[in-house]
Amino acid sequence: MRIEDYALIGDMQSAALVARDGSIDWLCLPRFDSPSCFSALLGSERNGHWWLGPTGRKPATRRRYRPDTLILESEWDTPTGTVRVIDFMPPRDRNPDVVRIVEGVSGSVEMSTQLRVRFDYGRIVPWVRRNNGHLQAIGGPDSVWLHSPVPLKGGDYAHRATFTVKEGERLPFIFTWHPSHEPMPPQIHCDTQLAETEAMWAEWVARCTYSGPYREAVVRSLITLKGLTYAPTGGIVAAPTTSIPEDLGGVRNWDYRFCWLRDATMTLDALISSGYLEEASDWRSWLLRTIAGRPQDLQIMYGVAGERRLPELRLDWLDGYEDSRPVRIGNEAVKQLQLDVYGEVMNCLYVSRTRGLSADDRAWTIQRQLLDYVVDHWDEPDEGLWEVRGPRRHFVHSKVMCWAALDRAVKYVEQFGRTGPVQKWRTLRDVVHAEICEKGYDPHRNTFTQSYGSSELDAALLMIPMVGFLPADDPRVLGTVAAIEKELMADGFVLRYPLAADNDVDGLPGGEGAFLACSFWLVEVMAMQGRKEEAKDLFERLLGLRNDVGLLAEEYDSRYGRLVGNFPQAFSHVPLIHAARALS
Repeated sequence: MRIEDYALIGDMQSAALVARDGSIDWLCLPRFDSPSCFSALLGSERNGHWWLGPTGRKPATRRRYRPDTLILESEWDTPTGTVRVIDFMPPRDRNPDVVRIVEGVSGSVEMSTQLRVRFDYGRIVPWVRRNNGHLQAIGGPDSVWLHSPVPLKGGDYAHRATFTVKEGERLPFIFTWHPSHEPMPPQIHCDTQLAETEAMWAEWVARCTYSGPYREAVVRSLITLKGLTYAPTGGIVAAPTTSIPEDLGGVRNWDYRFCWLRDATMTLDALISSGYLEEASDWRSWLLRTIAGRPQDLQIMYGVAGERRLPELRLDWLDGYEDSRPVRIGNEAVKQLQLDVYGEVMNCLYVSRTRGLSADDRAWTIQRQLLDYVVDHWDEPDEGLWEVRGPRRHFVHSKVMCWAALDRAVKYVEQFGRTGPVQKWRTLRDVVHAEICEKGYDPHRNTFTQSYGSSELDAALLMIPMVGFLPADDPRVLGTVAAIEKELMADGFVLRYPLAADNDVDGLPGGEGAFLACSFWLVEVMAMQGRKEEAKDLFERLLGLRNDVGLLAEEYDSRYGRLVGNFPQAFSHVPLIHAARALS
């Protein structure tokens, strides 16, 4: 299956990817970043999957989410009738469940299912036994149960069944995980959980305050972002997958199942602007717990519960998505210096306060500690927004976000009565601004550049007017946007930065697709500049890249006409929401 062929279901603690043919090919339990028990997405079916559909295994005729939910419905029209499969993960009480309900819509349809459980990212073949008519698979610390009215027969390290469903019949399949040392958890009631899950999502969506155009796309993006939230702590993962390549067949394969401060702050900004202040409060609590300690120890990312050690490993037994190797878990970028994160955090907390989030003395104390670090280190080179694995540079975007950190600190004092060395912050804010305009701007080409002394462009420069560093109609901003449109666009979409043999900025071989967030940024800046028709045209072309259930990956590769990168990607759905607001 292609990335576009997958849909997301989740319980706000983990998530599964369901293919168009009815196969669950990716599922990590009990958390987003736990080892997977279905890993066919990054290998083959022998690395674990659960297929359920009409015999013959063809793609669904149609599928959709139930309105305003994360409940997936897939339907197949066959010569003998029509069948529907409802897939969802109910918000858990204790143990995670995947529920699949087979419904006969008309006539009768012969169905088949195949279950291969493989713990530890497809590596461990579990011991499977029957217990009171149910299947249990055990391997190391993991145990799963399959409750089903249809008996499955084992063979070739898999379990299969063929059965017929008639019009009006409903057959539930329940897949439940628990620690292997604990007894079998109570079996849930499918219809009750379905009704409660649908009601929960409907109630959550009803809080959305966005009423402009493109509401369907905005609401679907908000639901996706909520689905990427780790409910117990308030952390937000960048994506539920690892190692989906940015370059098909290449090495640009990273684990995104962690909480990037940058991605989380942008996600919170989108949620807050849509009326979801409770999520901002939860995330602020997660942030304060997570970064507690010395400001110099701040990381760019953490585990969903605030873990700091995320060692990067290679899983050599997996062939990779479309032979894209290596498959990685963990992320070495956790060790990088990315100065822009300080600006993102300060901006998010400032926006939260302006939207009504209550004051928190402890939060301000930590903010001041972060600002002390910015004051002492803003003039250092870093790895920047794109987490380059080449040499550190004085990235212009990083400097702009240091300016933003100081600017939001000044505004905090001015608007909310906080105390701090505000004059010192004002003075340094002006110093940073002046240096960026001197060293990060090329007057001959009338454009800001990727880094000091560089002639290259960077789509992150589109953030300059968005964070208020300069007005959108400033001649230098106009020149930068024009340069990006001329030099960084491929088939109508925006690349992050030039990739060429003589440009070692990211230290990696191969190419990549257009980064979708960058194209949405261009939409927003175009709208700020009054270019509404051009912005609308680009926005609607971007919406056309979503798959049939409204989801986006990280990038779009026009060479193949395909989505690439981890999926679904928060960093794509967040700017979609902002761009829609800019056009409303």
